[in-house]
Amino acid sequence: MITDDYMREMIGRTKGYSVVILRGTPKLADPAAQAIVWEHARRNFQLRADGVLRIVCPVGDGSDVSGIGIFDTSVDETRRIMDDDPGVRGGIFTYEVHATRGFPGDALS
Repeated sequence: MITDDYMREMIGRTKGYSVVILRGTPKLADPAAQAIVWEHARRNFQLRADGVLRIVCPVGDGSDVSGIGIFDTSVDETRRIMDDDPGVRGGIFTYEVHATRGFPGDALS
C-alpha cells in the first residue's frame, strides 16, 4: 500500500531535469533535410555519451512531435543546447523546454 508518508518521502527525493518536446517543421519533408537530421542524431548520441541527454525518445507516429528528450541541465542551459542543434539551426525542428522532476530509480531500458 502506498502511504502518505511514502509519497512525501519520494516527492522529497525527486531531482530536477528539463524535458524537450521536439517538433518537425514542413522542412522535415524535404529529402535534403535528412543529412541534417542525421547530424542532429549524431549530436544526440554525443549528448547521451556526455551524460547531458539522459533519455531520448524519437517519435515517428505521423504527428508533428518528432521526439522527446530529458536533459540533466537547467531550462536555460537546455535552451542553449537546443539553439545550437543542427536541426533547429536548419529550421527543420522547433522545440519547447519544460522544467520537470524525476523520481529515484526511474529508468528506461
